[in-house]
Amino acid sequence: MHRSLKYMAAIGATSLLLAGCASRGPVAKVPASYSSPSISETYRDPVLERALTLTGTPYRYGGSTPDGMDCSGFVSYVFNESAGFRFPHNTAMIAKLSKPISRSDLKAGDFVFFNTFKPYSHMGIYIGNNEFVHAPSSRNNGKVRVDSLDSRYFAERFEDARTAFQ
Repeated sequence: MHRSLKYMAAIGATSLLLAGCASRGPVAKVPASYSSPSISETYRDPVLERALTLTGTPYRYGGSTPDGMDCSGFVSYVFNESAGFRFPHNTAMIAKLSKPISRSDLKAGDFVFFNTFKPYSHMGIYIGNNEFVHAPSSRNNGKVRVDSLDSRYFAERFEDARTAFQ
């Protein structure tokens, strides 16, 4: 009887794990003080221009200024400065607030998300031509830079495309 209970518990735990893996959207609780964006398309160019001016900015975990920034701090800073929209400093929350789009529908200024160690753990801003600008961690040459979605590292970890635009 004791062995049966262990077996049933193992099956139950496995089922829960598999159900968790099946979820497709970002798991994040977004504070009520943040709203879903509906930013005018006219802000795409300013977002792109501001993002690219930050190339070379050093990586700093938790940072969100030109003195140093991480990936979500970078995105939050760029959108606040260029479009007047304040995103939370959290990648999964930004994903939850933004609207899913297909990868083939990406336009400059949209978001790309990656699973670098957990779902929605890294993000960047798409700039076109299968490239994006982002703030990679210090162990990955930590400076804001442009990378390709086709690079082996990011192609294997691509998770989602989303937009903040109308």
